[in-house]
Amino acid sequence: MAAGNTIAHRDKRFFIAVIGDEDTVTGFLLSGIGNIDSSKNANFFVVDLKETSISSIEDAFKRFTRDSNTAVVLINQNIANEIRAEINAFKKPIPAVLEIPSKEHPYDASQDGILQRVRGMLGQAT
Repeated sequence: MAAGNTIAHRDKRFFIAVIGDEDTVTGFLLSGIGNIDSSKNANFFVVDLKETSISSIEDAFKRFTRDSNTAVVLINQNIANEIRAEINAFKKPIPAVLEIPSKEHPYDASQDGILQRVRGMLGQAT
């Protein structure tokens, strides 16, 4: 894959994982972040909410957040809403979980559990 698909830190390479709709994942893959390891595990997961099961989305989220080579997990906010309990239960700082908008669903800060947690830590009203 392209050199732009990793984050280097002290001679170790970390990946950005993406869980999103087809347009979002395709955009990130075109930017060069895609990776498939020797075991054929990809750092991206395409979701069609009409066809993809919630358990499959949860499994992808767990796989990415348990992978020691993943530094950031990007997830479309509307998909994050489908697995909100799983995302809210994830408390580790790495990988960072960032909710992003999709073409069809704009970002809504009031739905972002991670942002709400940060605001609470900073003593800001939610």
